[in-house]
Amino acid sequence: MSTPSPFLQPSSAACPDALAILHLKRDLLTPTVLRTYDDEQLGYAEGKVTTTRYGNYPHSTLIAQPWGSQIRASLVDTGTRGRVGLHLGSGKKRKREPSSRNQRDGSPPVERSIEPGPEHTTSPELKSTKPPIPAPTGFCHILPPTPEIWTASLPHRTQVVYTPDYSYILQRLRVTPGTTLIEAGAGSGSFTHAAARAVFDGYPKDAATLSHDQSTQELPTAPLRTGRVWSFDFHEQRVQKLAAEIQEHGLEGIVTATHRDVYQDGFALDGPSSNPTINASAVFLDLPAPWMALRHLTRHPLSPLNPLVSVHLCTFSPCIEQVQRTVSALRSLGWLEIEMVELSSHRIEVRRERVGLQEEGLRGVNASPATLEEALGRLREVEGRDRSYHHGMTSQTQGEDLADEATGEYVSKQQRLQHIRDAQADRKLYNEGRLVHRSEPELKTHTSYLVFAILPRAWTDDDERKAHEWLGAAPVKESNGAIVPKSKRQMKREAKEQAGSSKDVEMDDE
Repeated sequence: MSTPSPFLQPSSAACPDALAILHLKRDLLTPTVLRTYDDEQLGYAEGKVTTTRYGNYPHSTLIAQPWGSQIRASLVDTGTRGRVGLHLGSGKKRKREPSSRNQRDGSPPVERSIEPGPEHTTSPELKSTKPPIPAPTGFCHILPPTPEIWTASLPHRTQVVYTPDYSYILQRLRVTPGTTLIEAGAGSGSFTHAAARAVFDGYPKDAATLSHDQSTQELPTAPLRTGRVWSFDFHEQRVQKLAAEIQEHGLEGIVTATHRDVYQDGFALDGPSSNPTINASAVFLDLPAPWMALRHLTRHPLSPLNPLVSVHLCTFSPCIEQVQRTVSALRSLGWLEIEMVELSSHRIEVRRERVGLQEEGLRGVNASPATLEEALGRLREVEGRDRSYHHGMTSQTQGEDLADEATGEYVSKQQRLQHIRDAQADRKLYNEGRLVHRSEPELKTHTSYLVFAILPRAWTDDDERKAHEWLGAAPVKESNGAIVPKSKRQMKREAKEQAGSSKDVEMDDE
């Protein structure tokens, strides 16, 4: 692997030809690949431009910016976009000259070819020639790709496993750097990216990646322990799309996407009859019928499971009937510690709520009295204004002037609002008001049931003999030839019984 993946080792700033996420608002994120040229050839004079509902963002304003920077929208030149068809495809555009209703003789419409001009080219090295102009409104934040951000921005090819679910699943499956994990039902690839980050413990080293100085030295005899994710899906188009994304994101050395029906063919790499080399210790099944795939996940000779460790399994089912059939299959196949879990997450919004008459004139603030003293003060102010009005206020101040209790002078409403705005400059608004906690009205998740189970490691006759030796048990042969172990307590009890029987024999002899 020549370059590190941005999902595993992100750089400090946005680089050309790298994946970036444009954060427009909390639930709207747009992924884009940064380019120094217009690879989509949309005809912008500023080069490649990402167009959103909150403005246009030329990539020249995004590249080399630190992650998390706020990028202002730009005014772009769309004058050449109308002729985008001139430089696409074969380089020609067919255009109808007259309409069909103008054909008097019934002949077909005449078409003419328009040759592309010298200003249009399909060269990928076309650089932007016009600097972008900042727009008066609109901005975004540029973020590095992470599994959490990618989950919120990826195109939904299937139902997505969201962050609250896959974080708990990876923890229960005991996925650590170096773990080998099997995923069946890749779908949109949300869990695949999260699992790749969880199992990552370094890139594989080979002769191609070693430098000249390193290649001359003696390599360590112990192999590099590298985590892997083996992803299976029966839908060929989804597998091809996921494989392309994995290669673009630099995860091809960690994730392997395979098109296969695991119900029939199982999880072998080259077919059901090949020697398995996966040796997985964690399994995640996001399938409509997971019980049909469990028959391939046992301790048989061609099993893809690691025979030296216990295997942790999780199934993802939206229906309780599916859970019942899965649990029945797990029990019949020898899985232990079977447990079902349902997750329900809430996002809590924390903000300060400012109320009071001192907030009058601010946008979006409730200008109601916060305390009884403020309400009484406002009533006294209104009563004083009424008394002044009835005692002969001039026509210039009628209906517009207010009495200031502190000075006794009359000020206009505009002056009073301006005085309030001036007072805001010296206030610490972020530390005023009361804290309000409110949960979001809509949850970004869906109902699902997680079934967890553990398959003990394979137990052979040699393991049984070593266990008896470690426990201090002595094997004894029965009459039928079977070996039955005896514990230390049983041997002590038999020794006492033998000692007692010998004393009885001595007493009988006397």
